[in-house]
Amino acid sequence: EVQLVESGGGLVQPGGSLRLSCAASGFTFDDYAIGWFHQAPGKEREAVSCISTSGFSTYYQDYVRGRFTVSRDNAKNTAYLQMNSLKPDDTGVYFCGATTHCPVYNSSPLEVRGQGTQVTVSS
Repeated sequence: EVQLVESGGGLVQPGGSLRLSCAASGFTFDDYAIGWFHQAPGKEREAVSCISTSGFSTYYQDYVRGRFTVSRDNAKNTAYLQMNSLKPDDTGVYFCGATTHCPVYNSSPLEVRGQGTQVTVSS
């Protein structure tokens, strides 16, 4: 089965950190760039970050640059999103998607997308 499965979300206080994982199966992971997206309650999804097939190139939206770091381990078919200095506005569902190239935009088509993992930033 072709799928992406996210994990690592949870409840964290402002200023805290989380590391999200995006595990792929059923397709050739390193043929695809991986984008990360954020969907806040009641809002449309927004692009957060993207990493190229090799991991050599990374892209970030301005509001996460310097706080979030995207990476991937092609041997493990897994991508990661390290989130530091979290803010209440970062609350929402985070999901990953396999795409043909970076950067990703809010409405970028995705070949495969995961169901997402909930991140809640609150004191």
